[in-house]
Amino acid sequence: MNADTTRTATPLATVEPILEVTDLGVEFWVGNEWVPAAVDINYTVNPGEVLAIVGESGSGKSVSSMSLLGLLPKNGRVTGSAKLRGTEMIGADQATLRRARGNDIAVIFQEPMTALNPVYTVGFQIVEALRVHFPITPSKAKERALELLALVEMPDPEKAFNSYPHQLSGGQRQRAMIAQSLSCDPDMLIADEPTTALDVTIQAEILQLLRNLHERLNSAIVIITHDMGVVADLASNVIVMKSGRVVERGTVDEIFNSPKDPYTQQLLASVPHLGTGEAQVVHEQKRTTEPALSLVNVDIEYPKRGRVPAFKAVDNASFDIHPGEIVGVVGESGSGKTTVARAVVGLLPVAAGTMSVVGQNMSSASSKELRAVRRNIGIVFQDPGSSLNPRWPIGQSIAEPLLLSGEFDKKQQSTRVEELLDQVELPRSFRNRYPNELSGGQRQRVGIARALALRPKLLVADEPTSALDVSVQARVLDLLQEIQERLQFACLFVSHDLAVVDLLADRIVVMNHGKIVEQGPTESILRNPQDPYTQRLIAAVPLPDPAAQRERRELRNALMERGIDE
Repeated sequence: MNADTTRTATPLATVEPILEVTDLGVEFWVGNEWVPAAVDINYTVNPGEVLAIVGESGSGKSVSSMSLLGLLPKNGRVTGSAKLRGTEMIGADQATLRRARGNDIAVIFQEPMTALNPVYTVGFQIVEALRVHFPITPSKAKERALELLALVEMPDPEKAFNSYPHQLSGGQRQRAMIAQSLSCDPDMLIADEPTTALDVTIQAEILQLLRNLHERLNSAIVIITHDMGVVADLASNVIVMKSGRVVERGTVDEIFNSPKDPYTQQLLASVPHLGTGEAQVVHEQKRTTEPALSLVNVDIEYPKRGRVPAFKAVDNASFDIHPGEIVGVVGESGSGKTTVARAVVGLLPVAAGTMSVVGQNMSSASSKELRAVRRNIGIVFQDPGSSLNPRWPIGQSIAEPLLLSGEFDKKQQSTRVEELLDQVELPRSFRNRYPNELSGGQRQRVGIARALALRPKLLVADEPTSALDVSVQARVLDLLQEIQERLQFACLFVSHDLAVVDLLADRIVVMNHGKIVEQGPTESILRNPQDPYTQRLIAAVPLPDPAAQRERRELRNALMERGIDE
């Protein structure tokens, strides 16, 4: 480690707090008035402490932290005090803020792909951060950057140094961002939803990495998240925020074991717990029907494009989904689960084997037959915001499948839109609103309504709740489950969240590197997994219970030592 950039960790008992926040307020100028986003926020962060700030979207947890570094938009203003190592940050000049950013306090953002510059290599960006703050030569900066990439356990530091962000996987990009954040040995890290977009195994690795780094460097971490499993895994203290105010604070054990505020109790009750969901019984009469989806020895390939050769993404996959049944397909990124979903709706060809969707063989379907089968398939996308046309009112988006089918006149379309809004429990008046006027959970309900418009026999749901807060997620999942039980359509539910799959699915298909490694009833797969990969996947899921999560972490470490994690 370069001597110019190293800090010596000081024993906790002899140091002052790294950050002291007093009466912090954040407001935004909207509609000719100041609207409060955070009110009277008070907390202290000590060296070696991991403080979790939790709450739903709009609770003020992110804006209150970003305001410490002067990272608010131009229509925002901040009041109160935030002292970083005794230096006042609220109202500080740009020179003071520049010295503090990276040097004393650094941020790990939610989405590394948008936070890293796409036109520069990872190494260049780390070197740039080092040379802004320290008078060192390019060769010394490169040496330090490679040390940092090794410190965050990057598989091949030299290769990563010379790679552009898009050439790295999601987990590797997050490691690169952490390396850049650590480049100046900051006293404190602000991690804003650092694992939301990651698979459970990569999430577990990143959390273990953050834990090791903060213990080794004695740095403090403020983690902003709505994932209570992450809080239980990493945090020592917790602040719960609602509508811009702190409603409860305490140690991680106090918050999880004896929450006082009704909102905290509601937040914890909304979290799906892996191992406590009740797998629904698959009745015999469902099995006697023809499957809505059947795969027999299916291979799926991405076709050759230019110099990029054809790539087999799914190899010899076989499973069925019957009417009234929910089957969860789980696995890490690159496992082939989304590829299966794309092939089911006809977006990828079947290279070998037989795939039958509502009685139609997809490998030999003509364009006309493909259009007909798609009328029987509904799709719920991962990001409801980007899957809805921002220029169309909600009613028009829901009515689009009805219009394209050519089977409904305008009056019938209008009636059906109202029926669908009723089904997803949204006011009928929402048909005249635009997507930007709705919350994430409301937009996802619109996505479900649109998917159900033509009364499909098969619903394909691709990570439909991964972008939602836990309480909103719980309401959407309850709604989806209730509609599915009533309408009895088959459902292919693609997810990396095993707790959600546990709550919903009758059966689970586990995929790894394009192959199905295990499948069966939810109870047997999650309670008694046979394949080492499934065992590793389950052991990586953080439990929203500090004591249980400590045991889970020890189990995962034991599995890794036995070589299962290789």
